[in-house]
Amino acid sequence: MSTLDSKIPEGHISQKWTDYKDHLKLVAPNNRPKIDIIVVGTGLAGSSAAASLGEMGYNVKAFCFQDSPRRAHSIAAQGGINAAKNYQNDGDSIFRLFYDTIKGGDYRAREANVHRLAEVSGNIIDQCVAQGVPFAREYGGLLDNRSFGGTQVQRTFYAAGQTGQQLLLGAYSALSRQIGLGRVKMYNRHEMLDIVKVDGKARGIIARNLVTGEIERHSAHAVVLASGGYGNVYFLSTNAMGSNVTAAWKAHKQGAYFANPCYVQIHPTCIPVHGTNQAKLTLMSESLRNSGRIWVPKKKEDAEAIRAGKLKPTELAEDERDYYLERKYPAFGNLVPRDVASRAAKEVCDEGRGIESNDTNEGVYLDFSTEIQTKGRQAAYAKGNHNPTSEEVTALGKQWLEEKYGNLFTMYQKITDENPYETPMKIYPAVHYTMGGVWVDYNLQSTIPGCFVTGEANFSDHGANRLGASALMQGLADGYFVLPYTLSNYLADEIRTGKISTDLPEFNEAETRVKELINTFLANNGTKSVDYFHKKLGLIMWNKVGMGRNEKGLNEAIVELAELKAEFNKDVYVPGSADELNPQLEKALRVADLIELGQLMAMDALQRNESCGGHFREEYQDAEGETLRDDQNFSFVGAWEYKGDNINDEVLHKEELKYEFIKIAARNYK
Repeated sequence: MSTLDSKIPEGHISQKWTDYKDHLKLVAPNNRPKIDIIVVGTGLAGSSAAASLGEMGYNVKAFCFQDSPRRAHSIAAQGGINAAKNYQNDGDSIFRLFYDTIKGGDYRAREANVHRLAEVSGNIIDQCVAQGVPFAREYGGLLDNRSFGGTQVQRTFYAAGQTGQQLLLGAYSALSRQIGLGRVKMYNRHEMLDIVKVDGKARGIIARNLVTGEIERHSAHAVVLASGGYGNVYFLSTNAMGSNVTAAWKAHKQGAYFANPCYVQIHPTCIPVHGTNQAKLTLMSESLRNSGRIWVPKKKEDAEAIRAGKLKPTELAEDERDYYLERKYPAFGNLVPRDVASRAAKEVCDEGRGIESNDTNEGVYLDFSTEIQTKGRQAAYAKGNHNPTSEEVTALGKQWLEEKYGNLFTMYQKITDENPYETPMKIYPAVHYTMGGVWVDYNLQSTIPGCFVTGEANFSDHGANRLGASALMQGLADGYFVLPYTLSNYLADEIRTGKISTDLPEFNEAETRVKELINTFLANNGTKSVDYFHKKLGLIMWNKVGMGRNEKGLNEAIVELAELKAEFNKDVYVPGSADELNPQLEKALRVADLIELGQLMAMDALQRNESCGGHFREEYQDAEGETLRDDQNFSFVGAWEYKGDNINDEVLHKEELKYEFIKIAARNYK
């Protein structure tokens, strides 16, 4: 066990980043064309980084496994992006955004990184507006804001229910300009399968052309991983089905520590599972909790009648409904953080009051009827109608909802065939985001020199629970406003290095590793599909390393995952060949990494004998069922070092979390 050097600068929290930037080394404009940089992933973090580095004059190679950067999973983000602009004059500030993020993460994030994130948040909005991102605006033309969970201010900027899509189009336009100028070379339909180290430094990657199957070598003076999170270890998640951990995991196997893998976010507002053949879950934006009220029947018998189709939710009187978040957390109500809302939903469903007629009876209602009446009356009054009929109020209220959330309501209706304007939405928590990831220092550099990691792929900003609308903020902050400074500081020592040859022995070895793994799967005389094993992995993870965890279940999961890995390696069947488009081979390579990651997640959850944020150990909760942290023994980042094929041999390193500017306290949203 060793102490990790996070390279956090000295000084007051409000000046750390500014002072640090002032003393970083630079690369002169005439030297930048001598430097090659690889960026893996082209979501918000990757596209913004590649565009920024290209604009600066570096030679950039960008890789994505999709057919276009526009298909990165960032496009699926719905609700908004946080920034401390205080446009609503409701008391927001950089410090308050910093504080809310630390508190929301249950005091398990690094102070300096989070404050930097809050500092640059305002710049992100200015950048995106300049790119033409169509943020929602108020009647007078000023940018609009709404609330998100875990805050008592309105700081979330949004573009209807498709904020991620609009932000990604902005970043993609900046990236496309650099591609057109020849500063960025784009490799679509390419997947990184290993990282290459030369003399201990990251010097390139091995990538597979997913169309032809060709294995390619690419060299660079630095490698940036912006490859997203690992939620698909649970099989069912809100992530795109192609999302995977392979790039990050291959870096881990080459020496990059993996931090806090057990920190997983369960999003409280997703469409419930409807059957065993389902392959993906759908998010309903957290922004809906601004207007919807979450409830279940007070009586178990009423819930049973609803599940049996004998009772409609609209037939249940107000005093027969339990608005459990408003009851338990009056100060924040339906806008408590995601981990709190998710556990509360599980609790009422475990009591038998779930309303969804599926295998587990798990589901709660998100009801907009109150908002329809409130907004309808306000709209009527604004039109001069001070005594509107109930029909007029309802019509105007629905119109207001449609303007605010129309695309989300349409999506819900297409999936469920139920009209959320007329009957409450059915929702239930689902895996959505991963706070854990590759360990990075203040410079966003991993424990492999020259390997930088940004966005959801790293662990750095969200602690044990991410606040809503902060993922987009982190991805763009890293790519536009942090990495260009810190990466240049590293590259200042590389201007005399010259071109990195791909004929070096290290490239030969990495390519051989990749080809041998591919050939092993293709030569396997197995009988079961990749999806068969992926589903088994998901069931183990959800049931034993999911929303509720305990020592017995985690120990069982570690054994079961080791058995699953052995069975997968022995009995998986991968059709086709290596030199062609082969989606099953792609999936096999990804699932192999997810199984190993699942083992590490269970180990990490087992060693952390406390409950914090999204990591809820059932043995560690207070009398009211809230998380019970152990700040004396577990106020650290757990970073794991790879030690060979047996995941049980991984070594845990600890980075102590020091809070100088925020007082640690029990989270209280009541």
